[in-house]
Amino acid sequence: FLLLLSVLMAAPMGLGMEVMAPATINALNGSSVKLSCTFNSCYKVENKQFSLNWTYQECRNCSEELFLQFRMKIMNKQLDRFGNRVEFTGNPTKYDVSFTLKNVQLEDEGTYNCYVLNPPDRHRGHASISLKVLTKEPPKHDSTVAVIVGASVGGFLAVVILVLMVVKCVRRKKQQRLNTDDQKTEEEGKTDGEGNPDEGTK
Repeated sequence: FLLLLSVLMAAPMGLGMEVMAPATINALNGSSVKLSCTFNSCYKVENKQFSLNWTYQECRNCSEELFLQFRMKIMNKQLDRFGNRVEFTGNPTKYDVSFTLKNVQLEDEGTYNCYVLNPPDRHRGHASISLKVLTKEPPKHDSTVAVIVGASVGGFLAVVILVLMVVKCVRRKKQQRLNTDDQKTEEEGKTDGEGNPDEGTK
């Protein structure tokens, strides 16, 4: 439930595009972990225009290092830090830009930034994941009730998000049509204004 809340907080509905990712992911040293990042857009993904950047920050004030990019196709930037341990496992046409980090190391801890741009959306969406690397598995707790409650709440929130996205897309496309109609009306007005003087001289 807290994970869902963190995802929602990272994706304000007022912006043109929402990028969603868990705020924190725990991974066991030596394992493989999927860093999930998805996005919502009112427009279909076109490879010629779509762009994606994944960057890594070792600390809050450290510079971001680009290690994975999508420009027409996926391009891995082979940082010495990751080598060939990064594998893109998402599908942009399904609004999924996740990747898998193999053989996780302690030095992989840090912040992973997911940047997405899907024109005609003008806003570049962004989400961050804090990766924590564990040296041993945390103790297991009986959380059956919590899982059931979380699944119920999560399902409800997913429906709410979907409804809000549909409403937002409908409004945006309606506004675009209105703007287009206003522009046409203005152009027609200019044309009429230019024709009147000629009629007066006759």
